[in-house]
Order: sequence, then C-alpha cells, then structure tokens
Amino acid sequence: MSGNRNFIVAIALSLAVLFTWQYFIAGPQLELQRKQAEIEQAQKAKEQPNAAAPGTAQAPNDVTPSAALPGVAVTANQPIDRTTALKAAPRVAINTDSLAGSIDLLGGRIDDLALKHYHETIDPKSPNIELFSPVGTAEPYFAEFGWVADPANPVKTPTRDTVWTQDGSGELTPQTPVTLSFDNGEGWVFKRTFAVDDKYVFTVTDAVENTSGKSATVTPYAAVERYGTPKLGGNWLLHEGLVGILGTTDLKEEKLTYKDIKAKLKDERPKQTGGWVGFVDKYWAAALIPEAGKQVQPIFAYQQAGGSLDTYQTYLVGDAASLATGATAKTTTHLFAGAKEVETINFYRDTLGVQKFDLLIDWGWFWFLTKPMFWLLSSLAKVIGNFGIAILVTTVILKLIFFPLANKSYESMSKMKKLQPEMKELQERFADDKTTQQQEIMQLYKRHKVNPVSGCLPVALQIPVFFSLYKVLYITIEMRHAPFYGWIHDLAAPDPTSLFNLFGLLPFSPPQALMIGVWPLVMGATMFVQMKLNPAPPDPTQKMLFTWMPLIFMFTLSNFPAGLVIYWAWNNTLSILQQAVIMKKNGVKIELWDNMRDTFAFLARWRRT
Repeated sequence: MSGNRNFIVAIALSLAVLFTWQYFIAGPQLELQRKQAEIEQAQKAKEQPNAAAPGTAQAPNDVTPSAALPGVAVTANQPIDRTTALKAAPRVAINTDSLAGSIDLLGGRIDDLALKHYHETIDPKSPNIELFSPVGTAEPYFAEFGWVADPANPVKTPTRDTVWTQDGSGELTPQTPVTLSFDNGEGWVFKRTFAVDDKYVFTVTDAVENTSGKSATVTPYAAVERYGTPKLGGNWLLHEGLVGILGTTDLKEEKLTYKDIKAKLKDERPKQTGGWVGFVDKYWAAALIPEAGKQVQPIFAYQQAGGSLDTYQTYLVGDAASLATGATAKTTTHLFAGAKEVETINFYRDTLGVQKFDLLIDWGWFWFLTKPMFWLLSSLAKVIGNFGIAILVTTVILKLIFFPLANKSYESMSKMKKLQPEMKELQERFADDKTTQQQEIMQLYKRHKVNPVSGCLPVALQIPVFFSLYKVLYITIEMRHAPFYGWIHDLAAPDPTSLFNLFGLLPFSPPQALMIGVWPLVMGATMFVQMKLNPAPPDPTQKMLFTWMPLIFMFTLSNFPAGLVIYWAWNNTLSILQQAVIMKKNGVKIELWDNMRDTFAFLARWRRT
C-alpha cells in the first residue's frame, strides 16, 4: 500500500512541479531571453559599419539560385499608422466572406488583410484580426511575387517600386479575379493575376512575354516576409515561427523559431516537388504552396531592414525560364493567409493535394491523442451547440470507455482497505525486518488476489486525457472565444474571476498569481473530497503532501484554460461517485467525514507547531 501511495504521490507531484515550473519559471525566463536577444541584436546592428542607414535599401543576402532575390523593404524610423500607410499608393480592394483588405499596386503585393470573422477580444465590436500590414507600419507583414533576371544577361523585371496597372476595374472577390500589368518598355510584358476563394487561399499567376528581340532568362519566386519579431506565448506546447514541409524524396515537417533563423541567417534547401513554407502563429498562418508537379527551392532567411528591424523571409524559387523572343512563361503559386481552422485546413489538404497541410496546426508528437480528442469535442459541439457541454459529455464518454479498468482499480483499492488491519499487524510484527515485511505483505496480496499497482490506473489514465485536452484547448482556434455559461466567455482563457476581490465585488484586480476563480475552487474542492474517500496515509510526510496537494493544484491550474479546469472538476465529481458506489458495494467504510475531521485537526496541530 505504501508503494502504491508513493507512486500516486510521485505522479501528482510531477504534474504539479511541471505546471508550476512552466508558469512561474520557464515562461518568464523565455520572455526574458527573447528580450535580451533583441537587445543584443540591436547592439550588434549599431556596431556593424556596413549596416544600412534608415531610408536606404540594403543588399540582400547571398542566396541561391540568384543573388537578385529581393532584400528587405525600406522602413521608416518612425512607423506610421495603418490608415496613412494604406493611402500612400493606389490599391485594389479585396472583399470575400472571410477576408477584407487590398493589393498594393506599388509592388503588386498583398500587404493588407483582415479576418472578418475574428476579433481581437470576445467583444464582437472589437477590431478584426489584422494578419498582413503594409510597409511603413510598425510590423510589416506581406506576401509578394515576381521574377528575377540572370545577372549575366539582365532584364528590367518588376521590383518593389514598380507601379502596376490594373486591367479593367473592380475589387478582388471569389467571382472576379484581378489582373495587373507592367510593361518594362524594353519588350517585356509582365502580367499578374490574383484569384481568391471564399475562405483563405489566393491563387497568384505570374506570366511574362518576351517581345524584345533577344533571349534572356528569368526566375520566378514567391515570398512571405515578416518584419519585427512577434510577441510569442513562450509555451513549449506550440511552435510559432517559420515552418515548412521539405524534402527531395520524403517530405517532412521542419520548424525554425525566430531565434533559430537569426543564428543561421539563411537556410537554403535543394529543389523539391510539393510541400509548402510559411509562418505560423498560435491561431493564424501564412503559407506558400507551389503549383502541383512543379519544382521549387525553399529558402528561409533573416535580414535587417533600415532602422535594424528584424526581418524574416520564406521563399519558394521556381525553375529558371529561358525565353527566346516571342516566348512566354507562366507560374502559379497558392497563398494561404488566414485562420488555422481544422476543417478548412483539411479541406485544402484534400482538394488542392497539399501534402501534410494539416501540420499547419501543431498537433504535436501525441497527435494520435490530440486529433481524436478534437474530433470528438467538435462533433459533440456541432450537435449540442456548446463546447463547454461537449467537454462534460466527452468526460462521461471517456469514463464509460475506461469504466472496466477503473472499476477493477477501485475494487482492488476497496479490497486493500479491508486488508489494512492485517497489513498493520505485519508491519508491527516485522518492524525490524523490512525485507520479510514486504514479502509477507506481497503474500497477503496474493492470497486475497489484490493487485496494489491497479490503484494507479485512474491517475495514469487521466494524465494522457488531461494532456490531449489541454493541447486541444490551447492550439485550436475553434476553442478561441468559445463560451460556456455564466461568467465563462472563453473556454481557452483562464477563469476571469478571483477569490481575492470577492469575485468582482471589490473594485480592484488582483495580481495574476492570485486569480483563483470559481472553477479552480470547485476543482480543488472536488480533488480534496476525492482524496478524503481513502484512509489517511500513516506516514506524516505523505499525509501532509496529500493534505496540501488540492491547494497546490488549485493555484497551479488557476491560470490554465477554464475548459481544462471544468473538465478536471467534472472528472473528479464522476470519480467520487464511482468510487463511493464501489466502496459501498464491497462493504468498505467511506472514510470521507472521518478523514476531513482528522485533516482539520492535523492542520490545527501543524499550525501550532
């Protein structure tokens, strides 16, 4: 019994230590390291004698296959507001059911994009999420496309400073593509056609015609560029940064953090067919997808814009096209820019044939747990209409699935309680001979057909379920701003109430560490009751740990998603009922009230000492 309890204590304390470390130590340390890295990078930039001055273009890194790939855009010392930046050049509006924004005719790039169905807060009147931002704002983020010429036989190709002309008029919608044109005056005519669906995928077709009278070679490229290092959650559960599905023979997911690419400066890969590259945030993403069957070279790069603004780039570089006079070339690239909705991502994976596009969502190493958990929750939510109720129903379903194992475990625990007097007698008889004592206790278990390890099953089963639910709540946008009832308006956010301001009755906000809401209190109370169903451990140290454990978990989980805390409280409640019924069925005394009385007496004695 002692070994069984030690094992349970070890598991529970390991969880407590892990979550406490993540919240109070690892998270702050990651944030501090990020800030220190930014300071060091800025200092290095100031010390570099060849650093670009503000307002001047900086030479690009020496990337292959062509050093003519565009470097970073010029950025101002003082960023301007978004509205002013959008008025700086002519634009073509983007208008779909899901997206609003515009194409900048200066450079012919998509640099203005907002998500119509997503807001910054739970208030539906709050601003929409702005995914892309134009150059000149504090953190430009955009997708651009183009051609680069062979330096040995240069051609005047469009640049960021090229003003394109729209063929016709009107905005870009799912029903009306937009075509832009540029004539370089030397016999080369470039066409860029944008099409968009009703969700988040743009199809960009770049075409070029050579009527110059001489041959030349041009190479197509597509890029997503991000200026400034975004603020990250600093959570080990989720990758935020550069990502790609890469490989010449076997396509595999590869991830680079912003810190990784800063250290490398560039990461060039061999040409491949298929795959994709881009940037992922917690809920949003921008990814470049090549035309099916075409070879591309993926490139990740880091540079600095004027004013030492960190700049991160992902490229897809196509095969060079040698054009004789009168010849044409065309290339097509898909751009995903939007929310990481599971059904939408899977739809594009299947309909566009994008390999492993579902990995745009970071399901993690334990995807075989997190994916089924999300499927179950989302399926129930569609029927019920509420993700919170879906969590409660999911808990019941899991309880039913594991009922035979848990039932056997609780029965074994009940039988062990009956053996307590005999075990105590053996411990007293062989107090000086621990080896014989353990042998006799094991023989006692064998005679009564009791497995001491089976008592750990309820705890062991709960750990993977807990983790998969936590992952789903943390990474999936479907859980973002999903309401429950009462004061819980976002299951993916912590309980917003606090005991320390009497749940909002007092007019002040406690520190984050003291935001112990109603649901964490309920969870702690149910854990306390569940533990008190069993006899108190004879060892004083174990007794103290068991006494304080619900309080430790209550503080630790108070800053976890409310949906997770609701699950834990509801799971504890079902376990209490199940264990109480089994104990009564086996004729075992339910120790709840006796244990609670002894606990308060123990705490009183502990306080006096």
